[in-house]
Amino acid sequence: MRLTELARGARAIVDHVADTHDADAVAGRLRDLGFVDGEPVRIVAVAPWGADPILVQIGSTRFALRRAEADRVRVRAGSAQ
Repeated sequence: MRLTELARGARAIVDHVADTHDADAVAGRLRDLGFVDGEPVRIVAVAPWGADPILVQIGSTRFALRRAEADRVRVRAGSAQ
């Protein structure tokens, strides 16, 4: 499942970040920020009218991600937070 498919308040576990092409800098940066296998993630808020950006919490840090960025993050059911 993609991170963008989660509802506001939903919790999940990061499975992986999908690269859209070779040397995908955005996917690499997401991994650097902590979007790695096993990390708990939660959707804090979603912007109205198009839902862009999405406020995501991973660990104790919150990030505002564009839908195009959040679409790269694959998650699985679960909540360790």
